[in-house]
Amino acid sequence: MKSFDELSKEFVAKFNTRHFPASPQSLYEPAQYFLGLGGKRIRPVMCLMGNELFDEISPDAYEVAIAIELFHNFTLIHDDIMDKAPLRRGMQTVHEKYDEPTALLSGDVMLVTAYDYINKIKLANIHKIIHVFNNTAKEVCEGQQIDMDFEKKEQVSLPDYINMISLKTSVLLAASLQMGAILGGAGDGNQGHLYEFGKNLGLAFQIQDDYLDAFGDPAKFGKQTGGDIVANKKTFLLIKAMEIGTSAQRKEISELIKTSSPDKVQNMLSIFKACGVDEAARELMAKYSEIAFQHMEDIAVMSIRKKPLEELAKFLVQRDF
Repeated sequence: MKSFDELSKEFVAKFNTRHFPASPQSLYEPAQYFLGLGGKRIRPVMCLMGNELFDEISPDAYEVAIAIELFHNFTLIHDDIMDKAPLRRGMQTVHEKYDEPTALLSGDVMLVTAYDYINKIKLANIHKIIHVFNNTAKEVCEGQQIDMDFEKKEQVSLPDYINMISLKTSVLLAASLQMGAILGGAGDGNQGHLYEFGKNLGLAFQIQDDYLDAFGDPAKFGKQTGGDIVANKKTFLLIKAMEIGTSAQRKEISELIKTSSPDKVQNMLSIFKACGVDEAARELMAKYSEIAFQHMEDIAVMSIRKKPLEELAKFLVQRDF
């Protein structure tokens, strides 16, 4: 059984090639440029790990993993346009470096190319894979739309937020594992447990990300403290504070959202701590982690085969607080 790092190196070696024709250059160069910005490649490697959980990794798993990574990058190009983001991984976004119409088309052609890779797999699995892939792609779009809808709302409920991050973030992790499992010959029960493992792991990771943005050590995580607060993002912390805070605290939060004061972040963090939402975030993250590991426990394969995925999960959700 290979570790995430070992499989990551194998995947990157296969992925770091040219996926598009040379012409028209104005369409394909921006797409290749964006792929060259790198990334953690977590989702495609999870597909390989989902495959290896049940069998030796098949050549088809690499084709599907490449399709997953192309789809993920397609969503990032379009997200950057919607967010008007100037940078991605410290480099110019496609719409900034070129223009918005080019970025839209480059993202589109990336998605189409993803289907070319799926089309290379054995016919026995192609219908199942396309069904999971398409359903997940639709859900990711739903999550992005709901997230944009949140920007226009003054208040968002916690269940609505969990649903949004599940669709926008978790389902692609879950589906990547499931598609690998399908190619490894897993039955429906094992596929279901693996999917729920990935989905709950994704929820734990996102809640933790919300927490670390506010309370993490910038030196460790490379992020500005309170970046989400500055951007007025409706994170778990903000939503929970508006739900459980006193009327005075809720009023202060509403006023802070409208300002760009230098003390905004520190004042908001003080309210979060006074409300106890920092502890609530840790508790919810632990809850989703526990559910994820229970589903992993219920997968009917030898424990030794589960080790790489368990180690990856612990790495993702047990970063230092």
